[in-house]
Amino acid sequence: MGNTNNGPEESTDLGAVLRNGREILLQGFNWESHKYDWWRNLERKVPDIAKSGFTSVWLPPASNSFSPEGYLPQNLYSLNSSYGSEQLLKALLQKLKQYKVRPMADIVINHRIGTTKGHGGMYNRYDGIPLAWNEHAVTSCTGGLGNKSTGDNFHGVPNIDHSQHFVRKDIIGWLKWLRSVGFQDFRFDFARGYSAKYVKEYIEGAKPIFSVGEYWDSCNYNGHGLDYNQDSHRQRIVNWIDATGQLSAAFDFTTKGILQEAVKGQFWRLRDPQGKPPGVMGWWPSRAVTFIDNHDTGSTQAHWPFPSNHIMEGYAYILTHPGIPTVFYDHFYDWGNSIHEQIVKLMDIRRRQDIHSRSSVRILESQHNLYSAIIAEKVCMKIGDGSWCPTGREWALATSGHRYAVWQKQ
Repeated sequence: MGNTNNGPEESTDLGAVLRNGREILLQGFNWESHKYDWWRNLERKVPDIAKSGFTSVWLPPASNSFSPEGYLPQNLYSLNSSYGSEQLLKALLQKLKQYKVRPMADIVINHRIGTTKGHGGMYNRYDGIPLAWNEHAVTSCTGGLGNKSTGDNFHGVPNIDHSQHFVRKDIIGWLKWLRSVGFQDFRFDFARGYSAKYVKEYIEGAKPIFSVGEYWDSCNYNGHGLDYNQDSHRQRIVNWIDATGQLSAAFDFTTKGILQEAVKGQFWRLRDPQGKPPGVMGWWPSRAVTFIDNHDTGSTQAHWPFPSNHIMEGYAYILTHPGIPTVFYDHFYDWGNSIHEQIVKLMDIRRRQDIHSRSSVRILESQHNLYSAIIAEKVCMKIGDGSWCPTGREWALATSGHRYAVWQKQ
């Protein structure tokens, strides 16, 4: 078997990338990217993306959409979007293939904007475009004639009824077509909206090399802020992964929620009662896709932002720890050269020391102003303004910055 980065012809083994566990993802856009000739912009950055060590780039939704950001799709088979023409997209996909970085498609199949009015005077038919579904493709809870939704509703738009065989057949056909266009990985948008068993069927049908789902619901809060115990939150994400037949990873929203409180001087949050990391990373690291911010939580939407003066502590944590780390476009390309270089340095250490998604973690300190841990018995790190360094002459400083430091064995 060749390098799994080279495409479907080289690896039809669905689990190879998950087993290998050496991915580092780049989220290649933010909420405003559609304004900036995006496919062309990214194409210019591919050499730097590859050189930095990213294995996969998550691209914004490429299909025709009612909204410029791409999350209200209509004609799924039209690849002309506000991010650029089909031709520019294909040039980008070709460049990524040349540099052996996998393009990740953003799969928005919870809902779809209709083209014509049907049952009840709602826009719940899709006449005149490919996948010309009728009202039976839309859930009864969102104005269609299909079955009740198998998940949560995305309000205000027709939600797709995945329990219909014709719908699933059409979606698998479309996903296979995306694979043939050059997309290799999938990110499933609003995965709470439909049963994970359908995600399993879609992955088995289209055979992406790597998949990740956005299962995002609220963390547990009390009158004083975030609960210390987020086990029920991470359990829901774990259950979703399990229901995909373990074929998909999931974004570790639990770690995100805890880490952004921890860096404010509450590092005790980063050790659970069993002495493990408190997010999905602590329970199922090979399926936990860690991140600091994305186009919803950060960017100009800022629904749930990471404190901006602490992002390097965040990256020092996720890039040294197990799980599958993701770097956000804004931090890597818009926050200045110093941040870019610091992130690259942490990625280099991860690769050189062969830290992977299942690496062991031994937490040494988790106090108010200090967290420290040894990962894979090869890398040691601390974050917070408490002063600390490892005992033992075998440790040499590998990199450090504001409120973080990383050591490796010399």
